[in-house]
Amino acid sequence: MKKIILIFALLGFSTNVFAGSCPMMANKVEKKIEEAKKLHADGLKAHQSGDHKKSEELLNKALDLFKG
Repeated sequence: MKKIILIFALLGFSTNVFAGSCPMMANKVEKKIEEAKKLHADGLKAHQSGDHKKSEELLNKALDLFKG
């Protein structure tokens, strides 16, 4: 019985530890989104100015941020 109580207590503490990583993960996502938005805007500017090679390069970099 004591082992079961101990197991449940440890499980309760471990879920709190993992819950603490949510803000860090959210910050990583925000940073990637901000970087992707900048690359997107720069890619569209390059496209509008006729530099399609640069546009594709920038837009592909933005897409690569979300792979992996």
